[in-house]
Amino acid sequence: MILIPTEAEYAINKLIKNGYDAYLVGGFVRNSLMGIDTTDCDITTSATPDEVINVFKDLKVVKTGIKHGTVTVIKNNIPLEITTFRIDENYTDNRHPESVIFTKSIRDDLARRDFTVNALAYNKEKGLVDEFGGIDDIKNSVLRAVGNAAERFNEDALRIMRAIRFSAVLGFEIEPKTKAAIFEFKDLLLNVSSERIFSELVKLIMGKNAADVICEYHEVLEVILPEIKGMAGFDQQAPHHIYDVLKHTAVALQKTEATKHLRLAVLLHDCGKPQCFSTDKNGVGHFKGHPELSAKKAKQALCRLKADNETVLNVVRLIAHHDDAIPLTEAGVKRALNSLTVQGFFDLIKLKKADNLAKGDLAKFRLSEAERLYEIGKKVIDENQCFSLKQLAIKGDDLIALGIPRGKKLGDTLEALLDAVIDGRVENDKNKLIEYLKNHIA
Repeated sequence: MILIPTEAEYAINKLIKNGYDAYLVGGFVRNSLMGIDTTDCDITTSATPDEVINVFKDLKVVKTGIKHGTVTVIKNNIPLEITTFRIDENYTDNRHPESVIFTKSIRDDLARRDFTVNALAYNKEKGLVDEFGGIDDIKNSVLRAVGNAAERFNEDALRIMRAIRFSAVLGFEIEPKTKAAIFEFKDLLLNVSSERIFSELVKLIMGKNAADVICEYHEVLEVILPEIKGMAGFDQQAPHHIYDVLKHTAVALQKTEATKHLRLAVLLHDCGKPQCFSTDKNGVGHFKGHPELSAKKAKQALCRLKADNETVLNVVRLIAHHDDAIPLTEAGVKRALNSLTVQGFFDLIKLKKADNLAKGDLAKFRLSEAERLYEIGKKVIDENQCFSLKQLAIKGDDLIALGIPRGKKLGDTLEALLDAVIDGRVENDKNKLIEYLKNHIA
């Protein structure tokens, strides 16, 4: 059963009462049939943009995409995107139609859409409109291009990313002809804006089927993420590893909390491994320096894809430290908290757990180490123990008053006092820190 949101139902009914066809269309219909909650409604209608504006002249109307037949009607502060039935013409940039032809046929409008499961329309009066077998494909968990897949991907190359994203998120199998076209035209992704690619990539790695899609479509992902080239099929030749680098990455990602920066960090945490590989005299593989190289490559990738600065910072920091051996002591954990931040420290534990869950039995002891790090870290936080300069009971101005000049010496002195507090050599008390300073720090 499809429950139409109140504002959308109002808009559809008003268009119908004024003599036009109008339907909910696309993702809302698909998700409703699948029992997935969704609030984002798109409406398609036989009314032209001018006619839509006239029908809703008593409401605020924004001409959001008038060239392509789209206006946004605001009802009870809810934006409703309403687009005229149309036929798209001449996709010369593999992304946007140069022009559109308005039509009175809902079939013509559905024929221009990407996949059959998205080419569905619904209103209460006429029920479901399914011209291309979308309902059967939903039942069979199949993703299929509408009409000729090659044409659909040449029209809009972003559909290639959308296809593998839908497969990852919905768990749908991509049917053979659509799959073949994805691989054939994957290089068209280079014509799509970085922002749109990054948005689809993030949605993909959040999907329940992301691990399988990453492995099956790695050649497609390598077009937009050349940093992961060489990972597929790379034998790690290490006793604690049971997968190649790509499979290990995919399995680890699926075991990671579905948070953007964490999953991006896992996706790229070992991308430097193929370039850092060496074997010892026993033929065992080693990857010295791979966290640093992986972090460098991750920063390069995320900046190219125009990720926000906070995401870049968090991802790169996690990758750079993902192989750190943090001592299982309060002092060791405090130093990690100081260098990583509180969020960074606990995120690193999550990454370490996922990383080791994607290895063989010989690495399982690392899971108990990660649990111990978590317990110590939580104790430090709960007890408000000092691990950073901002928690130190003595400040720069106090040291200046004691005759220590501004500059490097002041900073070094504060760091030395923090080290002493972390190691338990002195209590985090202002008077005791001054006494320690006079007796132990030149």
